[in-house]
Amino acid sequence: MQKTVFKISKMDCPSEENLIKMKLSDIDGIKQLDFNLEERILTLYHNSNVNEIGNALNELKLNESLISSEDTDTIITESTRSQSKLLWTVLIINFAFFIIEMSTGLISKSMGLVADSLDMLADSFVYGLSLIAVGGTVLKKKRIAKYAGYFQITLAIIGIVEVIRRFLGYEALPVFSTMIIVSVFALIANGICLYLLQKSKSQEAHMRASMIFTSNDIIINLGVITAGVLVNWLHSGIPDLIIGIIVFGLVIQGAFRILKLSK
Repeated sequence: MQKTVFKISKMDCPSEENLIKMKLSDIDGIKQLDFNLEERILTLYHNSNVNEIGNALNELKLNESLISSEDTDTIITESTRSQSKLLWTVLIINFAFFIIEMSTGLISKSMGLVADSLDMLADSFVYGLSLIAVGGTVLKKKRIAKYAGYFQITLAIIGIVEVIRRFLGYEALPVFSTMIIVSVFALIANGICLYLLQKSKSQEAHMRASMIFTSNDIIINLGVITAGVLVNWLHSGIPDLIIGIIVFGLVIQGAFRILKLSK
């Protein structure tokens, strides 16, 4: 058994963690993956080739670097049931808020909420694909990753076109109170997801209890809340359109990462 440690600079939220899990599920001999998102460290216990693992990580373009690789006598026990239960929990939370934010975003005419809902949907896809990776075949996982990636890109492009249309033409102001209230609840939901993920990690032998890290999702929620405040203050829909275009861009970026898993 070998213990290998990678520094992955762009791994800062559960989405990147699950993309790595899916990518490495293709490699035989990996017994356990331990993630430290706060320090952006990935520790692997494996019997497979280190170069093969490094090449797979490199394809995700997350700026990885090998820190160490050494023999170890550590005994690994697998817990796929608890992993699946955790993934189902965060998937359900994210998908529920996709529906809530999409519907309230359309009603309140807020592109920020619509965009954030697609970010929630993107996370749901990633957790769903991770569940397939835990119990399904590699071929099935890759096929669904392909469909999910293209579906996300299509929705994000439609959203960007709508932002441009609203920017060029007259559109009623979004309902700032709905933007703020729904985003606060989404912020709480993301906090719960991150707490559950962090709690799971604290049970690993090498992990210490740590504060919940600040993720991209939470930053986006705060961005929509700020946009809602600015909409009310400036009496302009521009802040809502700006946060919308930023989040749609992030959704497209995440979709391309998922598409890499289908190759």
